[in-house]
Amino acid sequence: MKKWNLVIDVAKCFNCNCCTLACHDEYFDNEFPGYASGMPKHGQNWISVTQRETGTVPMVEVSYLPTTCNHCDNPPCLAAARDGAVVKRDDGIVIIVPEKARGQRQIVDACPYGAVHWNEERQLPQAWPFDAHLLDKGWKRTRGAQACPTRAMQVLHVEDDEMKRIVAEEGLEVLHPEYGTAPRVYYRNLKRFRSLFIGGSVAGEIAGVVECVDGARVTLEQRGQAVATARTDAYGDFRFGGLDVDSGAYRLTIADERFAPASIDVELRGESVYLRDIGLAPRPAAAQEATRGGAAHAVPLQ
Repeated sequence: MKKWNLVIDVAKCFNCNCCTLACHDEYFDNEFPGYASGMPKHGQNWISVTQRETGTVPMVEVSYLPTTCNHCDNPPCLAAARDGAVVKRDDGIVIIVPEKARGQRQIVDACPYGAVHWNEERQLPQAWPFDAHLLDKGWKRTRGAQACPTRAMQVLHVEDDEMKRIVAEEGLEVLHPEYGTAPRVYYRNLKRFRSLFIGGSVAGEIAGVVECVDGARVTLEQRGQAVATARTDAYGDFRFGGLDVDSGAYRLTIADERFAPASIDVELRGESVYLRDIGLAPRPAAAQEATRGGAAHAVPLQ
């Protein structure tokens, strides 16, 4: 049987909030019996976008993570509900039934993702119902997916075996797999929201003036092994992204035939590292002569 799944590409989200607004437009002050009761005008976003910033000005990386009800295959809200207040449909969608859920605040507390909201006025737990009332009418995409200008949201209606294949081939991930809830909301490029970077700016004296060093070779090493290499740009900048939080000690080595080699030890913990104004020392005269072929035994830096 085909089931509904949502795939969110973190790399494509730029915080336009069109999905959030489309969801609000659909559910605010609207009643969909059996699916959802009216969403409050303020205080709730059934689809929300979390912003994350890492780094130090002027080298900052910003990423965004849309989150919503995960429509888990093992939903804790279902286990916490009484009298059929939460149902798990055969097509994978989880519904908090508004006519049965009134007063059951334990449904909010049961969600480990914080995706179930409490409507104080209605005394009702509420969450995004995957626009099930629209899909049941023949819609192929949710309103959030339709409104997304970068197609960061993709709705897939496929059998479980096909979804498993897609997950494996595309390296999709879910939030907090350790919870064991088996979400049906998957993420592409999730590491972008979780990873850190090491970057810096390189300068050196050229013709008597301190200038940005363009084209210097920078190597990132860990435990004696090269992890990545890069060249500084016209502003002397370099950056190594996609590094794990708390990944520990790294060494940067910088090589340019105009300057003496340099190395810097860096510790990466809970925040990205920006190394401002790395100054390269002038290359010794003998070494400069060697790079011009004055000494046959010398090996120029690559």
